[in-house]
Amino acid sequence: MSRTPSNQTPGNPGGAPTIAVSMGDPLGIGPEVTVKALADPDLRSRARFLVFGMSGAMQMAADRAGIEPYWWRVRAGSDAAADAEPGDDGPGGVLLIDYTGKRRDGVEADPGLLDGGPKPTKQGGAASFRFVEDSIASAQRPAGSALSSGAIVTAPISKEAWSMAGKSKYPGHTELLASRFNTKRVRMMFVAPKLRTILATAHLPLMDIRNVLTIGRVFDTIDLGWEACRSLGIEQPRVAVCGLNPHAGEAGLLGDEETRVIEPAIKLAREQGMNVSGPFPGDTIWRPALAGRYDLVVAMYHDQGLIPVKLLSFESAVNVTTGLPVTRTSPDHGTAFDIAGQDRADAGSMRAAIDLAIGMSSERASGACVTNPA
Repeated sequence: MSRTPSNQTPGNPGGAPTIAVSMGDPLGIGPEVTVKALADPDLRSRARFLVFGMSGAMQMAADRAGIEPYWWRVRAGSDAAADAEPGDDGPGGVLLIDYTGKRRDGVEADPGLLDGGPKPTKQGGAASFRFVEDSIASAQRPAGSALSSGAIVTAPISKEAWSMAGKSKYPGHTELLASRFNTKRVRMMFVAPKLRTILATAHLPLMDIRNVLTIGRVFDTIDLGWEACRSLGIEQPRVAVCGLNPHAGEAGLLGDEETRVIEPAIKLAREQGMNVSGPFPGDTIWRPALAGRYDLVVAMYHDQGLIPVKLLSFESAVNVTTGLPVTRTSPDHGTAFDIAGQDRADAGSMRAAIDLAIGMSSERASGACVTNPA
């Protein structure tokens, strides 16, 4: 095992969680926000971290930001990686599983691909896909074993790059996670300082939404969001549900999905004891939610839920995948190829994602509720 200069303190983890961090696309801002977020010693002191990524990208991001490297490094697939002891570096430890020079899926992942510039590439897609796959594998390892983790934090990937690398079966992290954990009830939920929203549908063309929106799908989304809010310390969540159509259908004049699908799902949720209201017009519900009248808004499609979240909390919102057997969070932004490699990326959302993953992972282990982030 090799080590770069570090200010970490070896020792026993003392029950602190281990968090797997996927570095994201090496050509995007993933390396930069990962390095900047974990440079916070207070954040590092609360957990041990396994970063699946590339040392070249991490080192360049650190150099540009003037950050002294603080991580250990082992080559992916090496004996040192296989023999890594969970307690060797302890809380504050950051172990980089380095894929430099490794050939996986027929694509070479080494610093050479960084010369292609900040854009989607087959190499970047293959590398970032492998980082996520191995992060998932670490969360599936028995607790206490080498390279096992209790939560996953994923830096941004490029869906175009995944497609170029032959991974178009998975439109994004959420679909891959659902497949690998063999979980059908999975939803994207976004946690921001003043707003929480969960999506009934995510990465689908708008024209396809009405074909997949069912009573069961809307009910499952309400149910998963309700439970997620409870895990965040909200004992009796107040849930508002959006309509699909303008004006929530205007009593059927602008579409019947509200009366045919959404209202029956709300009724089912109420019968289960949930405090659920709606359906509300998607252009007006956000004001009362921001005013604190509701703890969660259920959006019917991607942009309906994400536009207000990104407008209000672009640098602090966190994407949480509900329905998985482990905690998974990610920053609420993309690869930002246009500013990659310029030391301009704000790591606030990545830092918030790691912070929330630590809290939720600890909650899963202890059975206690984490503090309400709002």
